[in-house]
Amino acid sequence: MPYRPFRALPAPLSLSALAFAGLLATAPFAATEARADFRVCNGTQSLVGVAIGYRAEAGWTTEGWWRIPATTCKSIIEGALSSRYYYLYAEDAEGQGRWAGTTDLCIDENEFKITEVKDCFKRGFQKIGFREYDTGEQGSWMVQLTEAPRGGTGTP
Repeated sequence: MPYRPFRALPAPLSLSALAFAGLLATAPFAATEARADFRVCNGTQSLVGVAIGYRAEAGWTTEGWWRIPATTCKSIIEGALSSRYYYLYAEDAEGQGRWAGTTDLCIDENEFKITEVKDCFKRGFQKIGFREYDTGEQGSWMVQLTEAPRGGTGTP
């Protein structure tokens, strides 16, 4: 059975023409009170599920799933960031988009918090590629998920 993190969501997982965008906010995400968080903004027209990986005192940890409705933002980690590197994986509920990377971490189908990244399959988890973000040890960070340009123009 193929992996699907959103048991309650109808669409199967698929690769897409969607890509991570830069760290700049756009019109749907108007500036609000400054906060020290790791925020993810969903600039698409679909519900998106997000998982995050980071180094904690107990070791490498992955957590998920945060559901972020279309054109909204959500704080995934609240408060000042304590690590330099964070890892993000996201996919939309319609099976049209996946934002991934090359760093393999453990995830689960339902809500999860997993310590350690070794032997994902042996421990009953899935393994999937997360994208690395170097925050440069800043206290806050924002990632914006956007749809890739259509019609072959631009760079995803």
